[in-house]
Amino acid sequence: MRLVAILSATLLLALAACGGDEAGSAKPALTVSAAASLKTAFTDYGRQFDAASARFSFAGSDELAAQIEKGVRPDVFAAANTKLPDALYAKGLVERPKVFAGNRLVLAVPADAGTVGSLADVERGGVKLAIGTSAEPIGAYTRTILDKLPAAQRGAILANVRSEEPDVGGITGKLTQGAVDAGFLYASDVRATDDKLKAIELPDSLQPTVAYGVAVVKGAKHPQQARAFVAGLLDGAGADALHDAGFLPPPAQ
Repeated sequence: MRLVAILSATLLLALAACGGDEAGSAKPALTVSAAASLKTAFTDYGRQFDAASARFSFAGSDELAAQIEKGVRPDVFAAANTKLPDALYAKGLVERPKVFAGNRLVLAVPADAGTVGSLADVERGGVKLAIGTSAEPIGAYTRTILDKLPAAQRGAILANVRSEEPDVGGITGKLTQGAVDAGFLYASDVRATDDKLKAIELPDSLQPTVAYGVAVVKGAKHPQQARAFVAGLLDGAGADALHDAGFLPPPAQ
């Protein structure tokens, strides 16, 4: 009986050791809150990120920033502007933000639709338009474009707005479902639809400066891995994934 007990104890210790090795080799779970427009690029990057198992929460940048202010603590926060990360930094909630990507705005339309072929067409009566809310970066950038237009043209376009969405996913959804004829999106968003949408380019004179900001959140569970994730966005697999998804290099600040 004593021999059996010794053998059983030895077996349990061996199993425990195996389990400990397996647990020790498991990657930490890195939580990343990111603007909805980053979904394609970040998902690709996450598959290549070796330092941790990246888990993403994609939504409007303003919504994600508000969550952090209310106490939510992801490891990384990536926004479609620099205003929101900078505001969180000023409140001591994130480490110093870094600018990691740029983008361009386009007028997006369904690929098989012929209702809208230019920005001027959006002024016509009966055209249905989707834009982002003013608090969300895509909505703020859209309003920058409209503010550069003559008052009459701007008024005609705004009169055709049928939906104000909380993120780019909402605008894309309205377009692919045929609920609207056109919407203002980032060029990378159109690219991510696999030809369901097409982009109508806007003049350089109307383009806002689109800059994406990222920061490690203070109080994050995995700050070391979070910093590595940010570093890869600036120079590495993350930067490559952004390029492949249609993003531009960070604009000069």
